[in-house]
Amino acid sequence: MARQFHLGWFLQGSSAQAWGEPWTGNIGTEWMVPDFFIEMTKNLERACFDYVLLEDSSYIGESYGGSREIYLHHGLSTPRQDPSIVAALLARETKRIGIVTTLGTFAYPPYLLARQIASLDQISSGRIGWNAVTGSSDYAARNFGLDGMPPHDERYDIADEYMEVVRKLWGSWEPGAIIANRDTGVLVDHTKVHAIDHVGKHFKVRGPLNSGPCVQGTPVIAQAGGSPRGRAFASQHADTIVAMVKGTAGMKAYRDDIRARMVAHGRNPDDCKVLFLVSPVLGDTEEEARAKHKRRLATTEDKIAVRLAHLSKITNLDFGALPLDEPLGKLTTNGHQQSLDEFLKKAGNKTLREAAEIYSDAGSIPLVGTPDQVADQMGAAMEEIGGDGFLITTNETSRRIIAEIADGLVPALQQRGLTRRSYEHAMFRENLLAF
Repeated sequence: MARQFHLGWFLQGSSAQAWGEPWTGNIGTEWMVPDFFIEMTKNLERACFDYVLLEDSSYIGESYGGSREIYLHHGLSTPRQDPSIVAALLARETKRIGIVTTLGTFAYPPYLLARQIASLDQISSGRIGWNAVTGSSDYAARNFGLDGMPPHDERYDIADEYMEVVRKLWGSWEPGAIIANRDTGVLVDHTKVHAIDHVGKHFKVRGPLNSGPCVQGTPVIAQAGGSPRGRAFASQHADTIVAMVKGTAGMKAYRDDIRARMVAHGRNPDDCKVLFLVSPVLGDTEEEARAKHKRRLATTEDKIAVRLAHLSKITNLDFGALPLDEPLGKLTTNGHQQSLDEFLKKAGNKTLREAAEIYSDAGSIPLVGTPDQVADQMGAAMEEIGGDGFLITTNETSRRIIAEIADGLVPALQQRGLTRRSYEHAMFRENLLAF
């Protein structure tokens, strides 16, 4: 029997970002309404994906060249709508697929976030997840009254206490608190709803939640810890991890490290699913797929600038200020450390221009070919790594790409017994733990 693995979709925030690409229709003018995302998520549910994760950021980039121009000109991660509102609409239109919304611990008071996520879990009948991010941009921090972000590791120290608070709030309603007894007239047993009276270094919260309990008890927690401190946080709190690590050897080492850290925290390592980011390129023939992949990697001055602008946004470094035709040298950041580390590792002794030319080759491993070939590649990679699955992502989200995955790649995976043909359970967490 083939070992099954999980599938998720990492949706990069805005349907408008692909507006200038082929086969994206009227996305540039119709992005305000949710029809595209709803249609997409229904197709992913039909393909039995575990979840769709709505990635987010709460600011317009301006790290590249100290200007917002390139980000607005090309629609790079903007405009972006509140992912929780989109999550509610997606939940209303689907029945089984998990919906994960991104919310920053720096931007939301713990009580507000716990209430918001509990409400979403209720209206979705137990299918909501929270992608817990600590934030990384000073521009984002300033949108919420802060002077800037705390140092990288300190952000995780704050987030540890944040997680303690929201878990207490979700637990402030005991199982069985809602009685709804018409004979006695009692809706809620008041002895089973408790204040949490949390007083800590960073937060002071009384509780209990007034929204009532989460359907799942606790929503699914997603995280993307890549740095050593991020891995410590993710291994302690996450139910699924977004991982971007290059090569199967690196992917296996990352998963083994997370699982060892989970054991050290007293957790069962099988309770957290590590999903690796990939960006499959599919064609009817291998030649067609390779030609598409070559076009994706094609470089012009404009494309190089766009790639570096994206990297500038997530690392807080102005790559526009660095000479294109010289090696990068040593760089450090208070932003996404793993993203910078992976870029520098891939760049090696190359010039910035050469490094930018390969930066668009997204994903932990290259997946190029026919649906059957890519399905075999994914199966072989999972066999070597040990689990747990893949998160598909692309900068050019379109109906065509979604159809290639849902109606081309997934059937090939299902035929090999690598992914599910139907959902085993009604709730997100149960499906995530089904294998």
